[in-house]
Amino acid sequence: MRTKLVAGNWKMNTTPEEGQKLASEVVNMVKDELNRNVQVVLAPPFTHLHQVARLIGDAKNISLAAQNVSEHEKGAYTGEISVSMLKNLGVKWVIIGHSERREYFGESGQQLAKKLDAVLAGGLQPIFCCGEPLEVRESGQHEGYVQRQLEESLFHLSDEQMRKVVIAYEPIWAIGTGKTASDEQAQDMHAHIRKQLAGKWGEALAQEIRILYGGSVNPGNARGLFAKPDVDGGLVGGASLKSRDFTDVVKSC
Repeated sequence: MRTKLVAGNWKMNTTPEEGQKLASEVVNMVKDELNRNVQVVLAPPFTHLHQVARLIGDAKNISLAAQNVSEHEKGAYTGEISVSMLKNLGVKWVIIGHSERREYFGESGQQLAKKLDAVLAGGLQPIFCCGEPLEVRESGQHEGYVQRQLEESLFHLSDEQMRKVVIAYEPIWAIGTGKTASDEQAQDMHAHIRKQLAGKWGEALAQEIRILYGGSVNPGNARGLFAKPDVDGGLVGGASLKSRDFTDVVKSC
């Protein structure tokens, strides 16, 4: 049985003070209201990581993520942050390859493969994002598009490495738009992704991997999405900036 996981990606939102308030509210709500075996991950901006780590403390089912990381260990890379720096701050997870990183910053599948290698070598766990833009979905090429993303960045990993990866399917046309893939569309793509994993690493390992849905997840649609057999939780954007909404999404698991 795969443990459900809900990650809140705050993106470039909140000041440190606002982030501290939000994190405190979420941590307390989850502690008070959640009685299920659900893993919660918070991904604030880099400037908030130290504060949020302290607020999470020893909470058994809440952990800290970074929104990005460099593939380089150290050196003359102005503005970048390394795996070791994140680990020292108490980070456990790193989001890799979010569609906004791919689109706005030109991150390629090859670069993301290097980032995955760095994260895994450093003892952190990646949340690897994949997903198609609207024109690809409308042309019916979405399954092949996502398959290529998996092949470019994941298919060099060993069985042991792959077991540490969480995949997040995020249809780009549903991010920040208020649109959401239907429960059936999400399930179909998640099943397709799991089929690709099985073809590469075997059915048993594929059944271990958690695949999250990301794309305007909110309290109104989370329960239907999370009920699908291959949807193992969510990567939540806008709703993660409201403690009540985010906690209700978590409880939908």
